[in-house]
Amino acid sequence: MPLKTCTFFGHRDTPDSIRPILHNVLINLIELQGTDTFYVGNQGNFDSMVHSELKELSKVCSHIRYFVVLAYLPKKKDINPIDFSDTVYPDGLENVPAKFAIDKRNRLMLERSDIVVTYVRGSAGGAAKFKDLAVKKGKRVINLHL
Repeated sequence: MPLKTCTFFGHRDTPDSIRPILHNVLINLIELQGTDTFYVGNQGNFDSMVHSELKELSKVCSHIRYFVVLAYLPKKKDINPIDFSDTVYPDGLENVPAKFAIDKRNRLMLERSDIVVTYVRGSAGGAAKFKDLAVKKGKRVINLHL
């Protein structure tokens, strides 16, 4: 079975109550579907939950790789003792105006992924936009919002 790559798009205000569902989906992707590489952003609660779950799962599933894909380089005043070892900053984003950086970063993550996991309520917002784009591109989409 060829290994797969997954990315995530969800609302900033995603409720913590979806964490168990997210955990089960991640376990399924890793153990049953051969997913070994994961890309996640760093804006909001959904991204934070995904990052936290992947960090914990990587301790028991040592073969998986996950990357927090930054849309912006941290400013000197924003740098604190946080561990940046799991972050990447895609080439070319440094030339993208700030107001388009998240969109460009999300498009790059989408292009590199086979599977997209979302938490989308309704049709408004960036998460919904990228869920729809994933469907149009023929990606497998798993929406955690029931």
